[in-house]
Amino acid sequence: MKDTWDAVDFFEKLISGYAGSKYAVAVDSCTNALFLSAKYCYKEDICTKQDIFIPKQTYISVAQQIIHAGYKIKFTDLKWKGYYKLDPLPIVDSAQRFTSGMYIKDTFYCLSFNFKKILSTGRGGMILTDDKKAYEWFKRMRYDGRGSYSYNQLNTINCKELGYHMYMTPDQAMRGIQDFYRLDFVNQDKLGSEDYKVDLSKLECFKDDEKCNSYSNWL
Repeated sequence: MKDTWDAVDFFEKLISGYAGSKYAVAVDSCTNALFLSAKYCYKEDICTKQDIFIPKQTYISVAQQIIHAGYKIKFTDLKWKGYYKLDPLPIVDSAQRFTSGMYIKDTFYCLSFNFKKILSTGRGGMILTDDKKAYEWFKRMRYDGRGSYSYNQLNTINCKELGYHMYMTPDQAMRGIQDFYRLDFVNQDKLGSEDYKVDLSKLECFKDDEKCNSYSNWL
C-alpha cells in the first residue's frame, strides 16, 4: 500500500468481492450508511411521497435516520433474522448478516462492523451497491463533500456540495481486513427481531407526527 488511505480502498474491494456487489463505500457506522442511503433516495425522489415501513423491533437509530433523511415512518410486525428491507426504499439493513454472496441486486445494502458484529472494525459500516452514480455520491458525502482524502487538494478541486463527516479511518479498515481473513466463508445470521425487546412504536420520540415528518426539529 502506497498510502495509508489505500487500506480503506482495499477493504472496500475485499468486501464487495465477497458480498457480490460492484461497489462498496466504507463509513463510520451502519447508522450513517442507512442515513446516506436514505438521503440519496430522498434526493433522487425515490418514494419521497410514501411512508417507509420498518419492523417495530429493530435498532432505534434505523427509524431515526429515516426521519432525519426526510421521510415518514410506519412500524410493522415484521419478523426478521439477519436483515430486512426498508420498504419500499431499495435499502437493506444487514447489520446482523455478514456472509458470502449476501448482496441483493439493485439495493443499497448496509453493513455494520460494530465491535459486537460478525466482522468488526471496532466501529464502522459500509454501503454495497451496483449503482455507479450513487457510489460516487456516497464517496463524496462521507468525507465532507470532497472527492479526495487529501485536504490540500481543495486548492485545486472545488468542493461543490455540503457533505458529512462519516468516513472510516485507515486503522479501522486494517482491523477489518485482518478480521476478514479469520472468518468462515459462510456465516450464520447473528440477531433478529426476537432479540430486540423494545417496541419502537411505543417510544415517545416516534409518536409526534411533526417530529417524524422531517429532520427540521433538530436543525
